[in-house]
Amino acid sequence: MPHDGSARAGVAQLRASDADSAGTGPPPVPEAAATVRILTFAGAALAAVYVLGAGTEELRRVETAGRAAPECGLPERLPLSGDSPAAQVFRTGRPLWLNPAALASFPEGGPRPPRAQTSLAALPLRAEGRRLGCLVAVGMCADGFEPEQQRFLERYADAVAGLLQTAAGGPTPSPLLAPALRRLRVGSFALVPDTGLIEADETLLELVGITPDEFDGKADTLLAHTLPEDMHALMSALEPSAHALGGRALEFRVRRPTGGMRWLSLSCRVFAGTDDRPEQVLGLVTATSVLPRSTDDVSRIQWLTAALDDATTVADVSRVVVTALREPLAADRVALAELQDDRLVVTVLDPPEPAAWPEVWRSEWRSQWPATPVSALPTLQLALRDGRMDLWPAGTAVEPGLTGIGPGGLAVLPLPAQGRAAGLCLIGWDRPHEFVPEERSQLTATAALVGQALKRAHAHDAEQELATMLQRSLLPRRLPELSGGTAVARYLPARRGLQVGGDWYDVIALTEDRVALVIGDVQGHSAAAATIMGQMRTAVRAYAVEGHPPDVVVSHANRLLVGMETDLFATCCYAELDMEQGNTLFVRAGHLAPLVRHPDGSTEEIQVEGALPLGISAEAEFPMTSVALAPGALLALVTDGLVEAADLPLDEGMQRTRTALAAADPSDPGRVADELLGDAGRREDDVALLLLRYDGMKTRPIRAGWAVWRLPDAVMHARRFTARTLRRWNIEQVADAVLLVVSELVTNALVHTQGPVHVDLTLRGDRLRVCVSDSSPRAPAKPVIVDWESTGGRGLLLVEAMSESFGSMPVASGKQVWSEIVVPPRDPECPGPGIGTDSGSPP
Repeated sequence: MPHDGSARAGVAQLRASDADSAGTGPPPVPEAAATVRILTFAGAALAAVYVLGAGTEELRRVETAGRAAPECGLPERLPLSGDSPAAQVFRTGRPLWLNPAALASFPEGGPRPPRAQTSLAALPLRAEGRRLGCLVAVGMCADGFEPEQQRFLERYADAVAGLLQTAAGGPTPSPLLAPALRRLRVGSFALVPDTGLIEADETLLELVGITPDEFDGKADTLLAHTLPEDMHALMSALEPSAHALGGRALEFRVRRPTGGMRWLSLSCRVFAGTDDRPEQVLGLVTATSVLPRSTDDVSRIQWLTAALDDATTVADVSRVVVTALREPLAADRVALAELQDDRLVVTVLDPPEPAAWPEVWRSEWRSQWPATPVSALPTLQLALRDGRMDLWPAGTAVEPGLTGIGPGGLAVLPLPAQGRAAGLCLIGWDRPHEFVPEERSQLTATAALVGQALKRAHAHDAEQELATMLQRSLLPRRLPELSGGTAVARYLPARRGLQVGGDWYDVIALTEDRVALVIGDVQGHSAAAATIMGQMRTAVRAYAVEGHPPDVVVSHANRLLVGMETDLFATCCYAELDMEQGNTLFVRAGHLAPLVRHPDGSTEEIQVEGALPLGISAEAEFPMTSVALAPGALLALVTDGLVEAADLPLDEGMQRTRTALAAADPSDPGRVADELLGDAGRREDDVALLLLRYDGMKTRPIRAGWAVWRLPDAVMHARRFTARTLRRWNIEQVADAVLLVVSELVTNALVHTQGPVHVDLTLRGDRLRVCVSDSSPRAPAKPVIVDWESTGGRGLLLVEAMSESFGSMPVASGKQVWSEIVVPPRDPECPGPGIGTDSGSPP
């Protein structure tokens, strides 16, 4: 196996240190170096991720990692119909393991230039029955990938597919390869035996149960967490003799800070120096997936108990069951199904290929796994009712629904929990299998542990599903399309406790040329915080749509929260942007200041005058700050979960975000948002992020306004103002319709309301919008029946008939009745409309 050059380069640094010196040891290995080290142990000099490209006609390479990444030579795009290994794997859904000779038979899709010692692995990326892409690993061994390496790469592909599935419907997350390794919880280390100093990554420290601050860089610190009975075997691997060069693999146990026990698997390789003495030990450590066949039954149950204690979801429990049963029992198939309302819902099938399971199951393969009523499988129904394990030797006649699962032997294990069956586990063998008494006892104990874990995991999944539904229902489903910019948002729940919180965002299109952006954070992480968040978001949107200025919107929301008499408070940053001019009014209530990336790439923290958080005082004042944005600017509103953590001061977090914002490409705001989120797996708090790229309006509207005086001939003056404006704008072809609409709307406002009346005309493209505002909040009502004897009531019907669209909306001072009329194309020889406004006074 090739050794890890980057890890080996750290030997000099470790030798230069004194093992007994005071102070802390070296910092954890950078993530990129750890990724290279882990891939090297998997026999891969390079890993690459291909996903389905635009139009679904090709695979697109989105990421590479490894020692050979800079000069990998793998194509960036591969046609789905081509003869590349990745395309074939995507079409068939089956992995390919190619040695150099087999790789030579593929005309495309391999490393360029080809090398005689190069092997290649291509594995499908799929989740919930969907084909997502392909993982390609390039090896530098003529014998190809070893079985253990193949199993690791298969798990690695599943982790990458899980990340892609999480982002289904959105942009491809980046990066993928390093987060997938974190999801697998694979740690790496480099040890210098002469000094006892060890270079470890954060995942290894987490598996052992040590924080980076507690780690001093000494192997003894890690060994102190090992159970005494496993110490001898571990020391033989970490302190090798001169004749013990090469690879070692073993399992050991560590005592966790909570007092529990965790099984870990160690794979290491010893490298010699110039004097043939051991110079360096490189290795990987994982939460063990398979116990050695020689492990006694007590140890197996101990491992299973510890593994199920770490399993929080039904999917986690399913993976533990497969690793605990299939290989230790030399089984060919393992199926786990959860019992839900008299239906068996399969949670895992190993192997996952449909061809490995009965034909009747394939007819139910509508999603990732089949589900069927218990009554359709009488044998399983009887086992669930009696709660008794059934062991059927080779040759036993079984019903069609179980045919082919275990021709050499089949074990049916009901999974008891709290007095009833939580599910069912099937274990099948192809070759004749003898059920010895020790194995029967082990399966009985396993069934009881798995049943309890499955029940607990189901409750956890239901709780998280409820939390996710609650959070999604309280946040916008989609953001509006804006005429002068692009807005994107991201929300990530906290990774601790109930994954629901109080962070929220919203984008409110006030008019065609004005938009409001709001981001906020309600104190706490609970259903109560999420409920208050939903109420605050609704209130802010309602006050904004009414037409109030930003300070009034926030003030009203503050009074509402104070009146709720809750112990929770909220922070908020509200911005109202004029999409035509770029002028922005900000109000900040205890929230983080907004960030902006200017068109030249520089960034700054906008100095917005602050105020108290919402819910503290009903008399609080909320001053406004005006800022002008240039076209091309990128505005970022964030919550503290993005920029602050226990090990990340706020100032440093804001500076990191500014640096990432400056380095991002503003042409794709969605990708910018993903880059700002960074490593989503390590967050302590929920995160909300709202970005708006301000482009400026390509077609600026032309406006004119008229204040209607309450005189006997007021309607005549309004018609004259309108006719004069239409002539100046050179759209007299719609004068008849527009004058009729203005006459009717102004007459209604003068007759049925008191106070000022205002007429506004706006021309944008081929649409003329007529708005008549008055001081009455009551919307105009069209008559239900208009007969020949009626003296009124036909006005609104005429306006509706003449308009392309027509309606009314409440504003802060009353209401606004509007009508839109389509303007036919102008004669190219006629001059365009004059630009300007007319405040209007009687001629």
